[in-house]
Amino acid sequence: MAPLLLALALFSIGTTFSVAGAATSTPLTAAERSALIDEGQRIFLKGCSSCHGLNLEGSAIAPSLIGVGAASVDFQVATGRMPVADMSQQITRKDPVYNEKEVEALAAYVSSLAPGPDVPGEESLNYERNGSTAEGGELFRTNCAMCHNFAAQGGALTQGKYAPTLMGVTPRHIYEALITGPQSMPVFSDKTITPAEKLSIIKWIKAAEAEPQLGGASLGRVGPVTEGLLVWTLGLGLLVGVAVWLAMKAR
Repeated sequence: MAPLLLALALFSIGTTFSVAGAATSTPLTAAERSALIDEGQRIFLKGCSSCHGLNLEGSAIAPSLIGVGAASVDFQVATGRMPVADMSQQITRKDPVYNEKEVEALAAYVSSLAPGPDVPGEESLNYERNGSTAEGGELFRTNCAMCHNFAAQGGALTQGKYAPTLMGVTPRHIYEALITGPQSMPVFSDKTITPAEKLSIIKWIKAAEAEPQLGGASLGRVGPVTEGLLVWTLGLGLLVGVAVWLAMKAR
């Protein structure tokens, strides 16, 4: 009886997870989506319209949101970049102002007015199974390293701007950044970098994020310039200190 009971238990667990997964992935009904859009419009008019306009048309201090798509809204709002007080400065990642449901409502409202890139679903972000770390590293060095540094630690750009570090960024937000091109970043369409290649890039970034620091302090992992500067400063400072000490001792 033991093998039979074990088989029944495994079957029950698998069925339960299948039903739960189907329930969570069930698309919204027309009434639910309409209510979500209405909620997103309410949030937008209260917290976003003063800069982006009552009809998403934009203004002198903020761009139009017509056609940016749900992915752009999710990236900007869920990472805390929006709302922001000063649009003249580079927008940084911070704690989000709105919760997950409010972000979903805002994205639904903006995307309902004009088509644009959608928020990638969990099924399209399975980089562990579909991505290639080696291919992702090559793609990253070719398309991303000139701004984000070869180790994805971020780097300086022109006019006081910078490319942020990619450490700690969720796969969804990395994917959204690739397809929407926030701020100084270009848009990498599916013709430029395919969805499968995007997953490979994400897989390489996550591998770099999990890589241990076997050599001690990482120094930002920005390459030999920082390491050489540190050695030069400490080494030269130590030599000067020793020379001064010997001179003082000779007296």
